[in-house]
Amino acid sequence: MTEVSSLTGRLLVATPALADPNFDRAVVLLLDHDEEGSLGVVLNRPTPVVVGDILEDWADLAGEPGVVFQGGPVSLDSALGVAVIPGGANGDHAPLGWRRVYGAIGLVDLEAPPELLAAAVGSLRIFAGYAGWGPGQLEDELVEGAWYVVESEPGDVSSPAPERLWREVLRRQRGELAMVATYPDDPSLN
Repeated sequence: MTEVSSLTGRLLVATPALADPNFDRAVVLLLDHDEEGSLGVVLNRPTPVVVGDILEDWADLAGEPGVVFQGGPVSLDSALGVAVIPGGANGDHAPLGWRRVYGAIGLVDLEAPPELLAAAVGSLRIFAGYAGWGPGQLEDELVEGAWYVVESEPGDVSSPAPERLWREVLRRQRGELAMVATYPDDPSLN
């Protein structure tokens, strides 16, 4: 088997050609990527469910909009917390209940008391479910042209306007990729 170069911490941005409705114009933050597969969360799928309705203790730390996001089509009955810790604390300086994934971005132990993280968290998002790929599956989709792989920025996790995130992430890219941000929602209306 060939070695997999980790894409952990990077964004997968759905190309206009991606036909799967679960990922139409999706921006996925990869939380884990290795030879065993990949796991990420869709950053731009807010639900109408308020964080306080399902995780009352975490509601005050959740960024605006204070709703649960649909992280992907897998395990919609489970919750993941993704938080940005300014300065990207790691090692002995990481707050209890937070595990660094990439840079300042990390996973939150939602079983831990929120008070352990309250002073350190810059932003927090709660996701119902996740996006997952088996060994080699994501690599196949990349070869097929289903995704653009771009660098993430800590602000992507907590974008106050998630409905604009797909266009905003593409717009900040260099060259022709920035042009894709202008791709119409329905090309047949052009």
